[in-house]
Amino acid sequence: MTNFTKSGLAAAWMALAASPVLAHVTLETPQAPVGANYKAVLRVPHGCGALPTLRVRVRIPDGFIGVKPMPKPGWTLETSRAPYAKAYEAPHVRLTEGVREIAWSGGGLPSDWYDEFVFIGTIAADLQPGTTLYFPTVQDCESGAAERWIEIPAEGASAHGLKAPAPGLKLLPGK
Repeated sequence: MTNFTKSGLAAAWMALAASPVLAHVTLETPQAPVGANYKAVLRVPHGCGALPTLRVRVRIPDGFIGVKPMPKPGWTLETSRAPYAKAYEAPHVRLTEGVREIAWSGGGLPSDWYDEFVFIGTIAADLQPGTTLYFPTVQDCESGAAERWIEIPAEGASAHGLKAPAPGLKLLPGK
């Protein structure tokens, strides 16, 4: 490998390591069409400073319906159900309530490790393409520490300037 290639790879790695995308909880796939089923993969890249993550909680936004979380070996899975702001028509059923919060707890994610937390649902067909659904997420860590990825930008503003942005899903036109 040439020195140019080695230095180019080193520079790319440093840029990737310094990227704010890797510093926050994010969604693996950050966009999807309205009316589609969506597999949300929350990427948790670190703990709270040097402290390990012991629980991950995510709030489900209005318009993301029929949610089912994926269990994780070694973690306890809990959901909270509540009414939707309005009823949604789904094949063979009318949905008036559903999962509004998911929590995985009892596991341990050291700060030097990375993990993913998965759930599926449907993006309501009546949501507006071009908007973003936000999934506020909280990492609870040892000693009562927490990372709260809950900031949502004002309408029309970017999340890039926020210190602790909620993971966002940009909505595309339906198919």
